[in-house]
Amino acid sequence: MRPGMPLVSPGAGRIPPVPLQQPQNLFRFGEQSIYSTQLFVGGSAIASTTNRMFSVPIGSTGQGFVNALTIAETNLKEGGRVPSGVAYDVYGVACQILQSNAAADGGTFSAAQDTQALISNLINIQNNGVLSWDFTQTVVDICPISLAGAGGGAFGAVAQNAAGANSGAMNNGNGGIWMYKKYPVALPGNSTFSIVVRFGSRAAAIGANSVGVRVVLLGYYKNVIEIG
Repeated sequence: MRPGMPLVSPGAGRIPPVPLQQPQNLFRFGEQSIYSTQLFVGGSAIASTTNRMFSVPIGSTGQGFVNALTIAETNLKEGGRVPSGVAYDVYGVACQILQSNAAADGGTFSAAQDTQALISNLINIQNNGVLSWDFTQTVVDICPISLAGAGGGAFGAVAQNAAGANSGAMNNGNGGIWMYKKYPVALPGNSTFSIVVRFGSRAAAIGANSVGVRVVLLGYYKNVIEIG
């Protein structure tokens, strides 16, 4: 081999030259969930209602809550915007139905859905609720709530002992995700969005105690880091 010739492996092409210009920016990718919760107080009528979510940030009140939302209810820093203002691609939507132990806000989401009345409450929301994107002037339906879980329907097990006490709980599937696995939904960093929970006219009223509906978006973000 003559001096100055680049080293190449047998059968390989010529090694491309190394660019002299430094890159101007780097891209940082990561996965993150974004979630928001809507509270329906006990006894409230939900038929034919539209309820906007992802509009109330942590530390503020709204979406049915009279007390400030905490990290368990949402991780939004600003209503309707992706945290840190980064571009975010949604590849999954999950919906969890939370049973409270109080009729209004102030209780805890710790009640097991293990009785016929509470399971009927769960199924009422599953069968009559629909999730939709709301992009200011455009509404795009996502799916019925029963599909934003693990195949739809109530999932779990409840057993009763000789004394009549129940143990176990039911919920909206086991956390599997059905939506957007193939074609993610892109949310630009400067966009404003929300998700609405709408109920049909055949939905029954909420039971004696309040119920929370938590919608979780699973996705990945892309952040541009300027270095030049």
